[in-house]
Amino acid sequence: MLVDLVQITTRDGVRLDGAYQAPPRPGAAGLAVDAFCLLHGTGGNFYTSTLLDAVAERLLALGCGVLRANTRGHDLMCNTATTRGGKRLGAAYEAVDDCRHDVAGWSGWLRQHAGPRIGLLGHSLGAVKSLYAAVQEPHPPPACVIAVSPPRLSHAWFAASDKGPEFLQTYQSAERHIAEGRPEALMEVQLPLPFVITAAGYAEKYGPEERYNYLRFIKDVHAPTLLTLGSIEMENNMAFRGLAEELRALGAPALSVQTIAGADHFYSAAREPLVEAIDGWLRAVVR
Repeated sequence: MLVDLVQITTRDGVRLDGAYQAPPRPGAAGLAVDAFCLLHGTGGNFYTSTLLDAVAERLLALGCGVLRANTRGHDLMCNTATTRGGKRLGAAYEAVDDCRHDVAGWSGWLRQHAGPRIGLLGHSLGAVKSLYAAVQEPHPPPACVIAVSPPRLSHAWFAASDKGPEFLQTYQSAERHIAEGRPEALMEVQLPLPFVITAAGYAEKYGPEERYNYLRFIKDVHAPTLLTLGSIEMENNMAFRGLAEELRALGAPALSVQTIAGADHFYSAAREPLVEAIDGWLRAVVR
C-alpha cells in the first residue's frame, strides 16, 4: 500500500502528521465525496487502527481519497512540536474542544489536495470529535459524517449508572486537584474507561456541562450522518447502553442509526458488516 506521509500545522500552531492515499479510480461509485478524513479514538494514532484500515480499503474502492489523520490527542502521551516550541500532548493532556482546530486543518488540506467535498469519519472519541467539529466548524460544511461507535459523554448518565458512586468519586478527585492548583496532576482512572488523564482533562471531558454529549447537539449536524453502534458494546459498556433508542427518539432528520449485530467497540468479529453498512449508506444517501 503506497501512501503519502503528510503534515499540517493547525491555526493554533500544533504540528500533526497523517497519511493520504489516493483512490485507484476517483469517483468510481459516483459519491458526492472526494475524500474522507479518518479520526482515531482515545490514545490511537493514524497508523495503528486495523478497524480504520478495513474502512479505508472500502472507501478507496468507492473512489474516495483517504486521509488517516492524527489529532493532538494521539497516543497516550507525546511531545508535540508547536510554533511556540515543544508541548506535552496526547490523550492524557488534550482538551477535546481543541479537536475543532485539528479537523479544520486537515479538512483544509484535503480540500486543497483532493477536492472540495470532504467527509468526516471517526471511531470512538474520533467519532465524537467528527460530530463536534461538524457543529463547531460548519463553514464549509462536511459532505457527510460517519460516526462509528461514539460514546455518550454524559456526566448525568454516568452518575446515575450502577457505577455512579465510583464515577463521582473520581470526578470529585479531579475537582480537588484543580481547586488545589494542580490541574496538570495525572490521574489513573477506571471510569468510564481505564486510562491516564490530567485532572483538568477529566473535568473538561466528563463535567456536568456535558460539552461533548452529542445527544445535545447532533440535531445541529446538518450534513447526512451515519452513526453505527455494536450490539455487544451496548450490552456491556455503560457509555452505550440505550443509545440507539435515545438517538432514534431525537428525530434528527439528517441522522441514520444502524446497529451492527455481534459487534464490540472495535468491531472485532464484525468488520465486514460494518463496512457493508457504510458502503450501502453512502451509495443510498451520499450521491
